[in-house]
Amino acid sequence: MPAAPADQKASPLALLRQLEWRVRHAVENVLSGEYRSAFRGRGMEFDQVVRYEFGDDVRDIDWNVTARLGEPYRKKFVEEREVTLLIVLEDSPSLNFGSAGQSKREALMELAGLVMLLGAVNRDRVGFVHAAPGGHLFRAPVRGRGAILHAAAKLLAQPAAPPAGPAVEIPWRLLARAAPKHSILIWLGDFPPRENPEGWPVLQRRYQTMGFRVDDPWERELPQRGLFAAYDPTVGRLVTLEGSAAERAAHATWRRQREAAWQALFPDPLSRLVVSTDENRLDALVRFFHARMAR
Repeated sequence: MPAAPADQKASPLALLRQLEWRVRHAVENVLSGEYRSAFRGRGMEFDQVVRYEFGDDVRDIDWNVTARLGEPYRKKFVEEREVTLLIVLEDSPSLNFGSAGQSKREALMELAGLVMLLGAVNRDRVGFVHAAPGGHLFRAPVRGRGAILHAAAKLLAQPAAPPAGPAVEIPWRLLARAAPKHSILIWLGDFPPRENPEGWPVLQRRYQTMGFRVDDPWERELPQRGLFAAYDPTVGRLVTLEGSAAERAAHATWRRQREAAWQALFPDPLSRLVVSTDENRLDALVRFFHARMAR
């Protein structure tokens, strides 16, 4: 059997190189060097203990030193020099749906690639976990444009999940030790209505957690026409929809349940991003970071 053409193997890397100049332009001209402040609150690296002064954050008081010296002292922190980004992509069969020219999976993969490129341009460490029905692939966070570019290409090259396969299992125990404390964990997926995973509270305490989701226009509103057929990637066949009142009511109920579950995972509105397949993903990321910086 002949090997796959070389250009076909290199297509994810070629796509990332095409996106890279847009990311650099966004970082240098639109985000204006404030990209890091979208992730950081207080500095996370301990520096020294200093006398507490009015207006300092009481959460930083070192109670042991305060008790020993008889007056309040606080811990002083400095910002770490780099951010660690951990991308978690939950690659479920439902992502293969697309009512127009692009599937949700294609859009989500591009979004993941853009985030990893942002980390590369800003000299951060970037790693990923690709969770699929057949298992998971982990790449520890790395630094440097070349290493991050090849890690992103590896992620984008992962095959799509087949229909009617086993459920995706995210390796929560692995994730709990996959990056240093206070790293940024960005979970990308379809996020159907479901209970929060058991390991999620642990990660919320360890990392700054964010969720990125891609929606198809038909998920937001069913087509305003009668009988039509659509491909269901979870079962691998066409299904016929009548556009009846009952179907629309069921769709509305599903949307409400999905949004409730989504907000339960990410209670802070500035920790979740929803992008449509017909929306520019980089523009959506820039708006997301600007909103976080404004806070």
